[in-house]
Amino acid sequence: MSDVILKIKRQESPNSRPYWEEFKVPVAPKANVISLLLEIQRNPVNVQGKPTTPVIWDCNCLEEVCGACSMVINGVARQACAALVDTLSKPIVLQPLSKFPLVRDLMVDRQKMFENLKKIKAWVPIDGTYYMGPGPKVAPSVQDERYLISCCMTCGCCMEACPYVNPKTNYMGPTCMGQVKLFNAHPTGAMYKDERLDAIAGDGGIADCGNAQNCERVCPKEIPLVSIIAELNRETAFRGFNRWLKGKPKGPGLAAPG
Repeated sequence: MSDVILKIKRQESPNSRPYWEEFKVPVAPKANVISLLLEIQRNPVNVQGKPTTPVIWDCNCLEEVCGACSMVINGVARQACAALVDTLSKPIVLQPLSKFPLVRDLMVDRQKMFENLKKIKAWVPIDGTYYMGPGPKVAPSVQDERYLISCCMTCGCCMEACPYVNPKTNYMGPTCMGQVKLFNAHPTGAMYKDERLDAIAGDGGIADCGNAQNCERVCPKEIPLVSIIAELNRETAFRGFNRWLKGKPKGPGLAAPG
């Protein structure tokens, strides 16, 4: 068993001053970053040999499904459970996601992402109180496309990598765009298709995307966010144009609706 140096950006509370602290941690073969944090939790002593407080982070499934352990590892947003120590450059540098409010150390509050999902009605409207029979049949090609998008675990990595998610904009981020595509592709979810398109056509919507394409590069599930956003751009533009046409007064003239 060898040792590895962890350099961790720490902060006691949202309003306190951040600082860096280093730890020397024994590491076993095929260990992940979570196992190093657990070792620090078991023996919270920094590299100077001084006792300190255990590092705080968030986690749940530990198998890259929930997205809770997302953090910036060596400059890249990813899940600590899936980051194998053997594959990382040393020392390993850990920072919290910067696009979400900090709770403490490596733990952030991702609530704003879930609030944005409410805005785009990221659900299928069904009544689950009685049996409704088998669902509608869907072509295998559509199933494959939807399955890939459904793997999104709202980890926040795409939002962390997106330069247009920042305090100066209300951009809801690539996560919501993927979910609009997912639920609009569902036969029942399509009942809210126009409302979802209207939601992303408004403030904080798709017009705030500057096409940096970082979202797709960091997505741990390899969801094709760039093509999804391009497709939604066309759909929102078409819907806007269609609404404009329907709103035109009858008769001669090309005056726009008032």
